[in-house]
Amino acid sequence: MKYVIVIPDGAADEPQASLGGKTPLEAAHTPALDALAARGRVGLTNHVPDSLPPGSEVACMSLMGYDPLVYFTGRAPLEAAAKGIVLGPRDLAVRCNLVTIRQRGTARVMEDFTAGHVSTEEATELLAACQRGLAADFPALAAAWTFAPGVSYRNLLLYRGEGCCAAQAAEDPAAGLPLGADLRTTPPHDLMDKPVVDHFPRGTGSRLLTEIMAKSAGWLADHPVNRRREAAGQRPATHVWLWGAGRAPAFEPFTTKYGCSGTMITAVDLLRGLATLAGWKRLEVPGATGYLDTDYAAKGRYAIAELDTADLVCVHVEAPDEASHQGDAAAKVKAIEEIDAMIVAPLAAHLATLGDHRILICPDHPTFIATKTHSRGGVPFVMAGSGVAQDRATAYHEAAAAASGERIEPGWTLMGRFLGG
Repeated sequence: MKYVIVIPDGAADEPQASLGGKTPLEAAHTPALDALAARGRVGLTNHVPDSLPPGSEVACMSLMGYDPLVYFTGRAPLEAAAKGIVLGPRDLAVRCNLVTIRQRGTARVMEDFTAGHVSTEEATELLAACQRGLAADFPALAAAWTFAPGVSYRNLLLYRGEGCCAAQAAEDPAAGLPLGADLRTTPPHDLMDKPVVDHFPRGTGSRLLTEIMAKSAGWLADHPVNRRREAAGQRPATHVWLWGAGRAPAFEPFTTKYGCSGTMITAVDLLRGLATLAGWKRLEVPGATGYLDTDYAAKGRYAIAELDTADLVCVHVEAPDEASHQGDAAAKVKAIEEIDAMIVAPLAAHLATLGDHRILICPDHPTFIATKTHSRGGVPFVMAGSGVAQDRATAYHEAAAAASGERIEPGWTLMGRFLGG
């Protein structure tokens, strides 16, 4: 049996006036997805427990078959795993965005959570300046706290707690850590075009993170990278924004849990980290950017080739989520149509030549164009292939899934149903 999962990140949405009262999934021309619906099953699932934040870190963990209430410790540790960073029992990782915050009237507003999609090379230079600023303004922290460059605006701040003796760490690894389990932070992509004043960290360790965020404005203000960007009409990185802190999670290997191996195709570190922790292979695809300009066709080709050896191939596509964060309904429809034509259609055709197979299409969470943010709630799935009983659905979108009456809860159990149910 060969298995394929396609995750159109954030594709689920609400009806849009600009789309004639349809959701992007309804408005998009998706013959391949509709064909799967006609020969398979369509339903709803929810990958975000009420007590956890509605982000891809939680939802994609659930989609991969891991209960977030058991395994989730924070977003940043997942991205650390993607970079091969091993966190000890007294280490912490904090997600560090480079962002653009501007003064608009009396409010400071999150103008861009990507700092104009700052390049990786530029981000590396900017974070080096932040490290120097940290050493100068917080000399007591410099030995334990380190900025770790990632890809573009997506970076990390690491805390290394080696100072604790092994006996104390074994008894209570969290004792004396600078950030507490009660720490609450806000993802910057949930603040697009909104004032930031009420969304700084709260809880144990929040003062430290807020002070670093505030000081970063001075570290970055006159940096040569920002001067060049502004001269070119690009947005500068005005601050670092710290969120998603946590300690290393302990995953049960996917092969132990579900009895098959997996391969992840993605351009996003979060998914790379989840794959690493689950013991999946990570397959890098040239031209996969994690944005609207990603090479959809290349993802489809690489997935088809990987099926020669892999039991399960998962293709994650960030583009619909990016379009929602920009509030662009037309771009979201286009991204869904590209996924249908260049990933789902060729994969479904190839699977039909392989004998026993199953394919699952499911977003991780809704991302609403109206709010430009992630949300919890039901997302539509379609499952087709060997042994999957056909229902009466003939299309794949939110309304068809709701009408089917099939609902799989909690969301992390969908994987077990897909592989064996």
